[in-house]
Amino acid sequence: MRIPRIFTDSPLQAGGLCELDENAANHVGRVLRMQPGQELRLFNGDGQDYTATITQAGKKNVQVEITGAETNNTESPLNIILGQTLSKGDRMDYAVQKAVEMGATTIVPLTTERSDVKLKGDREEKRLRHWQQVAISAAEQCGRAKVPNILPVMTVAEWLQYSQTCDLRLVLHHRTEHSLNTLEKPASVALMIGPEGGLSANEIALAEQNGFLPVALGPRVLRTETAPVAAMALCQWLWGDIGS
Repeated sequence: MRIPRIFTDSPLQAGGLCELDENAANHVGRVLRMQPGQELRLFNGDGQDYTATITQAGKKNVQVEITGAETNNTESPLNIILGQTLSKGDRMDYAVQKAVEMGATTIVPLTTERSDVKLKGDREEKRLRHWQQVAISAAEQCGRAKVPNILPVMTVAEWLQYSQTCDLRLVLHHRTEHSLNTLEKPASVALMIGPEGGLSANEIALAEQNGFLPVALGPRVLRTETAPVAAMALCQWLWGDIGS
């Protein structure tokens, strides 16, 4: 039987007892309906995976005994920050989920001239919490040691300022001759992904003025949720831990 792998905000230490935080306890007790004596694998972003046995289980409160710990080496040496333009429906969920699988360390939702999603106030907070949970679930599934942060929605100007510390800044743009395999290996990459209609000429020009290099992934136009997956896979292949 597959042992569930669960993220928790709770501090973990081998040999000790731990009360799982509310979200983790709800998932274990209410969703999975696990019982005392059953085993879990836990992680909290400290770089370790912990084996645990449930000692008490309810719908809201779950206590476990931590029986062991081992180093989790699934984090990529390449730091990828993804600036992903907001999109409708499940497309943003897909982009977040696959970005986690591809090793992104931070995900920044962007609002651009042609984006058809506008979030403010409570609606933004609700979506951010939802996307963070999507990231948690993806990290649990793919074995990540850490869960990427989902930052508040940024404008293009805010994103360009935020990403200045990255070694390499790329804006995906199919109307360019630059390709990834011509670039030197960086330690960190910022990727800027436009909406379905693409970034405007003004936004691309502004990105270039702020040190972003326009790159193409090939002759075909990719959807907004497909582009980050393809770009991060290539970045990890060239400079990270895919194929290593």
